[in-house]
Amino acid sequence: MSKFDIKMPKLGESITEGTIIAWLVKAGDVIEEDQILFEVTTAKVNAEIPSPVEGKILEILFQEGDTVPVGVTVATVEIEDDGAQEATTVEAEKTVQPEAPQTTAPQPEVVTPQQESPAPVSSKPAAVKEEGRWYSPVVLQLANQAQISSAELDALQGTGYLGRPTKKDIQKYIEQKKSGVAPAAASAQPAAAKPASAVAVQPNPAEPTKAPAAPAPVAQKAGEDQIVDMDPVRRIIADHMVMSKNTSPHVTTIIEVDVTKLVNWRKRVKDEFRKQEGINITYMPAIVEAVSKALIEFPYVNASVDGYKMILKKHINIGMAVALDDGNLVVPVIHDADRLNTKGLALAIDSLANTARANRLKVSDVQNGTFTITNFGTFKNIIGTPIINQPQVAILGVGFIEKKPAVVSTPDGDVIAIRHKMYLSLSYDHRIIDGTLGGKFLLSVAEYLEKWDK
Repeated sequence: MSKFDIKMPKLGESITEGTIIAWLVKAGDVIEEDQILFEVTTAKVNAEIPSPVEGKILEILFQEGDTVPVGVTVATVEIEDDGAQEATTVEAEKTVQPEAPQTTAPQPEVVTPQQESPAPVSSKPAAVKEEGRWYSPVVLQLANQAQISSAELDALQGTGYLGRPTKKDIQKYIEQKKSGVAPAAASAQPAAAKPASAVAVQPNPAEPTKAPAAPAPVAQKAGEDQIVDMDPVRRIIADHMVMSKNTSPHVTTIIEVDVTKLVNWRKRVKDEFRKQEGINITYMPAIVEAVSKALIEFPYVNASVDGYKMILKKHINIGMAVALDDGNLVVPVIHDADRLNTKGLALAIDSLANTARANRLKVSDVQNGTFTITNFGTFKNIIGTPIINQPQVAILGVGFIEKKPAVVSTPDGDVIAIRHKMYLSLSYDHRIIDGTLGGKFLLSVAEYLEKWDK
C-alpha cells in the first residue's frame, strides 16, 4: 500500500486558488477512479473534481469553505501498489502549469541550469507523469506493458476527466491496436507557455538597486462604517487584477465610432431573428466579428508574452466579461470565433451568457482565451479603461451607443445629422504593442463596424 496526494487543481488561466464548497466523500470511504471527490469554485468556474485513482480516503485536510492554493494537498488516498512507478501527487489535468498563489506581484520561479536544458523527445514507453497531463499508475503500467510510447499516450483521447484516458480506455486501445484497428488518436494539445511573470530575471549588478515598494495604506474604520468580507470569488478577482497591473505596462487608446449602419441593421433584423432563433440579437455578435477580423490582420494583438518571447496564438478565442447576480464577473470564451458567422456568434454568445448566469459553466468554457471584450455600455457608461486579462495582451472596452449631432459629408456638401456614436477603448500591454499597432488595430475594428452591411 502507498499514499496518493489529491491536490487542488488549476482550473483556468491565472487561477491561483480555489474554494472548496462541498465534499462528497469522507475519511474511510472506498472510492473508484474518476469518482467525484469535492466541488470547488474559482473566479472563473465551478467544477467537480474527480479522483484519478481508486483506493481509500485516509485523510481530508481542508473543510468546506476553505480557500486552498493551487498545488496544495487537500486529501490523501491509500492505493494498492501495482508495479507501476509510484505516483504521489496529482496536478491539474490541463496544459497550463500550476502557479504559486499570488496576492500582489507574482513571485519569480528560480530556473536551474538543468531545467533550462530542453528534454529530448523520447519514443520509450510512458513511465512517469507528463507535465501537462496526468496518468494514473494503472494506466502507466498498462502502457508500459503494451510498449505504448509517451507521444502515443499523450495523443489518446479518453473518457475521463478533461479527456484523460482511464483504465478502460487504455485496455480498449490496446485490444484494438493488437487487432490492427486502433483508432487514430486525437492530437495532443501543446503545453501553454508560462506568463512572463513566471520567468526569473537575473539581477544586473551594474544596475542600481531598486528601492522597496512603499507599503499599502491602511484603511481605517470610522463611526458607523460597515466591514464586509470579500467572498472567495471577489478575493480571486482582486488578486488577479493587482497581478495584471504589476505584470503588464498598461496603455489605453480610445476611438469614437459611428455605428449608425449597425444600429439600423439590428432594427431591421431583430424581430425576424427572434422569431427564427428564439433569442434577441444584440450588437455584441457584430463587435466580436469585427474584433476577430482585426485579430487576423494584427496577430501580435492575439498573443502572450513569455520573457523576451512573443507567443502568437494560432486560434482566436474571444472571452466576454459577464456580470453575475452576486456582483462578480466571469469570462466565458468563444473558441475559434473567427470561424463563426454573425448568426453563429449570436447563438454562442447567448448560450454562454445564460450558462454563466446559471452557474453551469464547464472548465472548457473558460479556458484558452486569447483576447477579451468587456461591455460596460450595458450600464450606459460611455468610456472605460479595462485591465488586461492575463496572460493575454489586450482587452477591448465597449461603451454605450448614444445619438449625437455630427458633420456628415454628402455629394451636396457637409450637413449636420443625427448619428449613433459609441466609444471603443483598447487597453494593451506596452511590452509588445506600441501605440502604432494598438491604434491601427482599434481603427480596423471601428472601420468594420462603421461599414457594417449584412
